[in-house]
Amino acid sequence: MGDTTEAAENLALTLAQGGLQKATARVLAAFMFADEDSVTAPDLAERLGISSGSVSGAIKMLSTVGLIERAPAPGSRREHYRLRDGAWATLMSAQNGMVQAMFEAADRGIEAAGEDTPAARRLHEMRDFYGFMFRELPTLVERWRTERGQGPAPEA
Repeated sequence: MGDTTEAAENLALTLAQGGLQKATARVLAAFMFADEDSVTAPDLAERLGISSGSVSGAIKMLSTVGLIERAPAPGSRREHYRLRDGAWATLMSAQNGMVQAMFEAADRGIEAAGEDTPAARRLHEMRDFYGFMFRELPTLVERWRTERGQGPAPEA
């Protein structure tokens, strides 16, 4: 296998441009390009040359959104983490909460601005878009899982 350092850094840059904090983007890219099935926080800090606190914060955030999870590591005294199977579909499923929040924020904005205002016109478009996404994302994620042969989402 070739050196993937540059590809990982390019992925991290793309993720950071998409809104992720730089350290979190680099940690996620390290998970994507890891040769091992799981890694420890100290390993990540050493590989990336960043503080253990930055790695800890990134792991917490990536775990919270469902991209990574703790991995069993018999005989190891350290916590091991791995990219979850189905991580991207899980992330998009979790995004439904954010989509719903954006919809509701637009709805409240329309109420505050009044129906016949330029702000309401813009907020209607926002609300309609997020309403569409909220309705369509679950179906899209299920289609993805079916196409990949993963079947329906596991019950929470």
